[in-house]
Amino acid sequence: MMPNLPTILTLSRIAAIPVMVALVAVHMPAGDVAACTVFGLAGLTDFLDGRIARQHKLQSELGRMLDPIADKLLVGATLMVLAGQGRLPDHGLYPAIVILCREILVSGLREYLAGLSVGLPVTRLAKWKTGLQMAALGTLLAGDSGAAALHLGFLPVGLIGTAMLWAAAILTLVTGWDYLMAGIRHVMPQPLPPLTRAQRAPR
Repeated sequence: MMPNLPTILTLSRIAAIPVMVALVAVHMPAGDVAACTVFGLAGLTDFLDGRIARQHKLQSELGRMLDPIADKLLVGATLMVLAGQGRLPDHGLYPAIVILCREILVSGLREYLAGLSVGLPVTRLAKWKTGLQMAALGTLLAGDSGAAALHLGFLPVGLIGTAMLWAAAILTLVTGWDYLMAGIRHVMPQPLPPLTRAQRAPR
């Protein structure tokens, strides 16, 4: 069975990862701009695949499985290449760790709850977190060198990206805690309701 358009968009997000990593490894301003562009286009597919699937009723089990995997691969690979290439300042490494830990936590929760046939819906705040996180990573990929190549060297792009990453990490903590509490509610046994007077009466 041929994959539908939303699934193809999701697969393209995965295929963009090695291209983005290779462009960062070039260590050239033009490569940084290109890496930012590739990342931005990959992030756009995250918005488009779900929208197209809902509007045209093209949801599939393959797409449902691949979509969160593609998101986490893209974010994880971007954070790792930024850290590995020394593109994150020392204080920028901590929000990156928070974001990665949250992604692993939510993935584990979803996998466990799927075994209980329980879904973990995406909250509105989590969508805001994702948007801010993608903007921060794209900004950091461009970096000061990319900004200079675009004649925007007067902007402290690296500093702006790091500040956005910290803001995304704060939202990550909040949404991660919300998801954790939601998961625990499904795992912990629910207390029995108190007995009514009729139920307490001897028979």
